[in-house]
Amino acid sequence: MNTTIAIGADHAGFHYKEAIKKYLQSQGYQVQDFGTQSEDSVDYPDFAHPLAEAIEKGTYERGILICGTGNGVAITANKHPSVRAGLCWNKEVAQLIRQHNDANVLCMPARFVAQEEAYLIADTFLNTDFEGGRHARRVNKMMC
Repeated sequence: MNTTIAIGADHAGFHYKEAIKKYLQSQGYQVQDFGTQSEDSVDYPDFAHPLAEAIEKGTYERGILICGTGNGVAITANKHPSVRAGLCWNKEVAQLIRQHNDANVLCMPARFVAQEEAYLIADTFLNTDFEGGRHARRVNKMMC
């Protein structure tokens, strides 16, 4: 896997984005930050769309998006044809979205996940492989 990870957040996810970015850098990843750069109120599509476009173009293999519930960024990212964004609130779900759905964007709810759990979720997402097999058939059916 490419060691450069795309990351983005809205104002609700800003602090988690910053913490996860530092954590990933300490693990040897390069991190491309798609914003936001403060807690000032912003619209999450302004950050989710550019990150998803970069995944779609193949500039980055995987991305992480964070907002208050994780749903807004997931819905936005999934508008892009080759993006498979999954909402995760624990490491088990992060493992399954990789193994079964070949998710390439992790979406986290900053308001509902402890920061230490967010690190575990990110690690799991980045270090779990797609199982393929019967899951590949299903992933192919997702694509329009």
